[in-house]
Amino acid sequence: MTPSDAVPIEVELKFRMTDAATGERLIAGDELDGFTALGPAETTKVEDRYVDTPDGALTAAGYAGRLRTSERGTVITLKGLRRIDDGGVVHRREELEGEAVEGEPAASWPESAARDAVVGLAGDQPLGEIARIRQSRRKRLYGRDGAVVEVSVDDVSVIAGGEIVERFAELELELREGEEAALEPLVDLLNEIEELVPAQTSKLERALAAIHHDEPSDAIDIVAPAAPAVVLAPVSEAAVPPSAPEREGPRIVVGNVGKTPGVLADDHLAEAGRKVLRFHLARMLAREAGTREGRDAEELHAMRVATRRQRAAWRVFGTAFDPARTKRHRVRLREVAADLGAVRDLDVLAEALEAYRAGLTPKESAALEPLITSWHHRRDAARVVLIHELDSKRYAKWTEEYAAFVQAEGAGTHAVGPTEPHRVRDSMPSRIWAAYEVVRGYEPVMRWADVTTLHDLRIAAKWLRYTLEFVREALGPEAGPVIEKVVALQDHLGWLHDADVAAGLARAFLVEHAGDLDEAESAAIGRYLMDRERELARLRKTVGTPWRGVASLAFRRSLGRIVAGL
Repeated sequence: MTPSDAVPIEVELKFRMTDAATGERLIAGDELDGFTALGPAETTKVEDRYVDTPDGALTAAGYAGRLRTSERGTVITLKGLRRIDDGGVVHRREELEGEAVEGEPAASWPESAARDAVVGLAGDQPLGEIARIRQSRRKRLYGRDGAVVEVSVDDVSVIAGGEIVERFAELELELREGEEAALEPLVDLLNEIEELVPAQTSKLERALAAIHHDEPSDAIDIVAPAAPAVVLAPVSEAAVPPSAPEREGPRIVVGNVGKTPGVLADDHLAEAGRKVLRFHLARMLAREAGTREGRDAEELHAMRVATRRQRAAWRVFGTAFDPARTKRHRVRLREVAADLGAVRDLDVLAEALEAYRAGLTPKESAALEPLITSWHHRRDAARVVLIHELDSKRYAKWTEEYAAFVQAEGAGTHAVGPTEPHRVRDSMPSRIWAAYEVVRGYEPVMRWADVTTLHDLRIAAKWLRYTLEFVREALGPEAGPVIEKVVALQDHLGWLHDADVAAGLARAFLVEHAGDLDEAESAAIGRYLMDRERELARLRKTVGTPWRGVASLAFRRSLGRIVAGL
């Protein structure tokens, strides 16, 4: 038997998590958009060894062989490397499974379709390991109208040479029973969560990229062949770093971009959104060369900020566009933002740790070296993934098409009648107040808010800030002080979030490497963990000051005045 002979199809949703706590919050709930939990969440630990023959017979045939070992034994899984779908968020792949025996040739494994397929492809060649990952999986079953979905939150560690070279988190929802249409409401739900990014690469692809760094596997075609470079006609002289080398290739010009988006009160809502998208796309592309070069972390930071502003613009102005005609741009932007964020978040952690080390004695500073080295390795692995994305043909094609879209007035917009509210002055007041209502909704719980709740408030404050900033010129000069108060709250909550993440990662490092660290190293990392926890406690205790800045009657009156000016 070969895999093409009536192979079962795996149907699942796959998301990368920029914040692992998001998955935990989802799986903790007994309800999931109409689905009801069928039992408690379970935790399992598994080790996956991806295998192939010396000449890559399985890969050449379009399949990945995986040996998964858990407390239940070893299973061989043969997965199709090529997705048999339209490239959307729902993944469909051929999949065969069967029992395997470690250390024995495939021909001697218990009979199964998977065993027969492996033997048919590999013959009598031995199977060697090409990648190894370990996972801690929190999974839970949910059911609705005969459909059963398994939701799993995966903490994934990539192992090479006995060391963890990369860690990442994924959320997977696999259809176990029922029709695929049952997944549609879950797709809509998960696409609205900022920390979830549709995964376009498999765990194996990410593992190989981390293991080989700048020598990715040719066999699986992880990265498309390098595309002609995409550069940008300067937004302004200051927007393009003077040291950034100009690369050969087609030039994408994002025209009519000034120092601000230039949104006016009488602009059509869609065209106001297009102005904002055009402005921040220009900034994104202007920072690409510096991001590739990697010498100045602020280049990557600025590129990431530009992607986040664009994502926010889609949220604020997106209803003015046809979602079917703009979905590809929104999804690709989300993926690029996630790749940039994975590097930037580790930059922030490393910079904070280096600042902490600066106040220590040389001996104490040296004892923190294992932790900073681990974070640098993770950052380097995330950068490999980012550069592979920027080098890909799909990125080059997308930026070209996206630039054309943001410059084509009327493209992808909904038709509106002459009396329908469609101008900035007609539509933005309610959008601004709706964003503020979400922030003010936290007022009853602020005295007891935990870190998770404050994280959610940070996101709400960010959306309010962006909603105001996008139409700042139309709101007039009084908008500045109002926006500053929202920024103060967002910044405070951002520092709180950074302290919480740093403490969590330091704690995890101490647990994972307890047997590898000497007494001085353990003590030094423990002190850093306590320092971050003290900072977290301080920021929670003092959040009231910036909170009152946006929850006060004076703020609401100021907000009302600038909105009335539209």
